Amino acid sequence: MNIVTCIAPVNIAVIKYWGKRDDELILPVNDSISASLDTHELCAKTSVMASPDFDADRIWLNGREESINNPRLQNCLREIRKRSQLSPETENWKLHICSKNNFPTAAGLASSAAGYACLSAALAKLYKVEGDISTIARSGSGSACRSVYGGFVRWYAGIDPNGSDSIAKQIAPPSHWLEMRILILVVNDERKKTSSAIGMKNAVLTSELLKYRAEHCVPKRVEEMQRAILSKNFEKFAELMIKDSNQMHAICLDTSPPCFYLNNVSFSVIDLIHAYNEASNSMKVGYTNDAGPNTVLYLPEKNVPEVLGLLDYYFPTESTKNSEYKRGNPPQSLPPSNELILKINREKSQPGQLKYIIYTRVGDGPTYLENPREHLLDSKGFPVGL
Repeated sequence: MNIVTCIAPVNIAVIKYWGKRDDELILPVNDSISASLDTHELCAKTSVMASPDFDADRIWLNGREESINNPRLQNCLREIRKRSQLSPETENWKLHICSKNNFPTAAGLASSAAGYACLSAALAKLYKVEGDISTIARSGSGSACRSVYGGFVRWYAGIDPNGSDSIAKQIAPPSHWLEMRILILVVNDERKKTSSAIGMKNAVLTSELLKYRAEHCVPKRVEEMQRAILSKNFEKFAELMIKDSNQMHAICLDTSPPCFYLNNVSFSVIDLIHAYNEASNSMKVGYTNDAGPNTVLYLPEKNVPEVLGLLDYYFPTESTKNSEYKRGNPPQSLPPSNELILKINREKSQPGQLKYIIYTRVGDGPTYLENPREHLLDSKGFPVGL
């Protein structure tokens, strides 16, 4: 079989997935909605190859060989082989997988979502699997099912105990809302202390607020968010996103033991965004935080220069010569006026509180790379450069 190489996007949820009703099948307690981000700035890249010459299944992640016996990885492989269109002989050939991210792993930037969506898409092509692959991606990492599509995506929780109706569907393609932009404020890109899987499990077991959110808040909120996206109503979109993010982190505090994903810098950013919107008398920018301290801002393209200027002023960098501080070719910052600074009335942070900023937009789903130079595995099925 030929080698297959794929890239897949990170997705950032605007209505959160937090909590599973079935850990083994990775079935969520509520629906969720996200946007897939442009793969130019954030993506996972995976090459897969099967051969009768391989002695065993093997996997390399970000330059290191890892155990192939990871239960979630095995879930993906099992689902792919179950739906394979190959002959029984070739279907049983051993597999080599090599994957890497162009961004920090396990730091709250949705690395597992991109990784398992990428793996699922690459394996689906290799094994000639047809139809929806979001359930395959979900079996590796819940939110990965949303990264198998571009644009705005909804993951339906479903009600079937076997998970057959827990699938992702695209709400709108990237072209639907071309003015939407995203700023990812990276506060800390180190591995988080409490994984999302552990945090969710403890929340399901101990948080009464989680149960209330899933039963009473999200069913209404997810429909309102879908309407806001389809009508391109940014004010409603931002309002719902902010409420849902804050509620998820309230659940984290309501969990025993509590999960602390946000830090003082996160809270300062959140406070600044509220002060800026109030000073502007309009919803100019919305924020959301996944399970990590890095705050993600969604905003119309026209507001980006002013928001960047605001961040430059209140969260100054340690060095103005750091070309890696703002990534993704953002527009020129517009310094805040004295009038706006007086209205906001907040103290400036110490330099260096933000490590870097990524400027991006809503993008496409998984893409296959045909150029042989893009492959992460060589002709013998081993990582290039190792």
